[in-house]
Amino acid sequence: MPMPQTTVQYVLSRLRQLGITDIFGVPGDFAFPINDAICEDKELRFIGSCNELNAAYAADGYARIKGLAAINTTYGPGELNALSGIAGAYAEHVPIFHLTAQPALATQQARQVVHHTLGNGEFDLFYQMTAPAVCARTIITPENCIAETERLIAAALYHRRPVYMNFPMDVARQPVIGGMPPLAGPQSDPTSLDSAVSAIVNAVTRAQTACILPGIFVARLGLRSEATAVVEASGLPFATMIMDKTVLDEAHPHYIGIYDGALAEERVRAFVEDADCVLAIGGLASDFNTGAFTAKLDRSKTINVLHHRTRVGNAWYENVEMKDVLMTLAKRLPKRSDIKGPKPSDLGEPQGRGTDKITAAALYPRWGRFLRPDDILISETGTNSMGMAFAKMPKGSTFHNQTLWGAIGWATPAAFGAALAAPTRRTVLITGEGSHQLTAQEVSQFHRFGLKPIIFLLNNNGYLIERLLCTDPDIYYNDLAQWHYHLLPQALGCDGWFTARVTMCAELDAALATAQSCGTGAYIEVVTDKYVAPPLAMKLHESTKTLYKS
Repeated sequence: MPMPQTTVQYVLSRLRQLGITDIFGVPGDFAFPINDAICEDKELRFIGSCNELNAAYAADGYARIKGLAAINTTYGPGELNALSGIAGAYAEHVPIFHLTAQPALATQQARQVVHHTLGNGEFDLFYQMTAPAVCARTIITPENCIAETERLIAAALYHRRPVYMNFPMDVARQPVIGGMPPLAGPQSDPTSLDSAVSAIVNAVTRAQTACILPGIFVARLGLRSEATAVVEASGLPFATMIMDKTVLDEAHPHYIGIYDGALAEERVRAFVEDADCVLAIGGLASDFNTGAFTAKLDRSKTINVLHHRTRVGNAWYENVEMKDVLMTLAKRLPKRSDIKGPKPSDLGEPQGRGTDKITAAALYPRWGRFLRPDDILISETGTNSMGMAFAKMPKGSTFHNQTLWGAIGWATPAAFGAALAAPTRRTVLITGEGSHQLTAQEVSQFHRFGLKPIIFLLNNNGYLIERLLCTDPDIYYNDLAQWHYHLLPQALGCDGWFTARVTMCAELDAALATAQSCGTGAYIEVVTDKYVAPPLAMKLHESTKTLYKS
């Protein structure tokens, strides 16, 4: 491949090779050389977002589908506006390349007071602020461009977390100097790999009962087929925690349901916690994943295959890559036909009809039945994600929720990013009105790029999850300005979309039927009473009383 002429061209060429074709962002003067280079590249698109935070959320959604993403912001206000979204991607192991720009080197050396700064002549302050939210960062020079780009690519792929690349404005246009071959990926230590796999095989073979708990790293590392091969080779049933929902296909015959500690369905909880051996693959024992820390898994009976190391009981095996462990296990695990788990349940029959109000028992089963094979479901953090967590997803469909970071407003731009990453699949967004008010303007981007999502806006007159968690549910900080939500698409330029506002079951049924076949984008405002919440949210309400007191 001929050497690209400038530093920014080199970086963009490597992002293209990694499969990134769209770069989200907001233009700005210091970043013009990067903006221009993206637009001049015939294999890339600059996706102008409504603001930098939305760009980071959209990149998060894009990377969950494609594996990697990139954003481009300008110096100071732009990059700091994106930083919360980058931090969320760091927490949830979503790799994003953040490309930003500084004033020219001469401006920095003269310590001039220029816009987008704090006015103190210090130009590396924002670079320092990024440190906790990325796994690697650099300021590009012509001499270090190739080496640093390869180092940051290696870091992003190794840790599955964001990286930060800063170009002084004049450096972005300068030619690269020197060169080096791309870095090789991490390799398992053969002896440690063999020992880890042997220990796992021995534990599973000796167990009277066993199950598998595939975790979020299976999806982040693109190892769904390898993990499924382990399930099928072993014959073991599998469950997932909430953050890990649909990392393996829920239509698979070995799927038994969601495990969420004491908040899970009792038969799933009992099967997982009573097993002699639990083979966990890259899960995270967070508060929401463990039912407010009510999960009871005996460490001596559990295995956890992590990204770069594996634990079997109390023994650790270092320098073993998850992919290598899974591929070897699929060849060496004995087939168990003697272990049968419970059948997965669903949300049940939809309740209510005609002029009946829309309750949780009416709404969530209907949403579950609305989903199709291969759908991408983006569910905002809050009560709606807790309701949809127990929907049995159709074959090939995936569920996405920001379970750990839990940023309000994440879902709408994340859904846009996901839809852009997979335009041939249907994207379904379910969000609450409190979250939507933060990032609703990104709805305009769907229509701008010819995408046709199905958006459900749940209007329950305020922050319901906050009402369930705080001391005084009716305290006024949980109230919101009342918007005419179903009119937003028209105001935002989404011409031709189907829109509706539904308050009773018959209206909801009619809107769902139209959305299934309208062939356009759809936006449905679903109005419920203030305290309509799914069972898991109510259970969490009770559990967190103790959690927050401790």
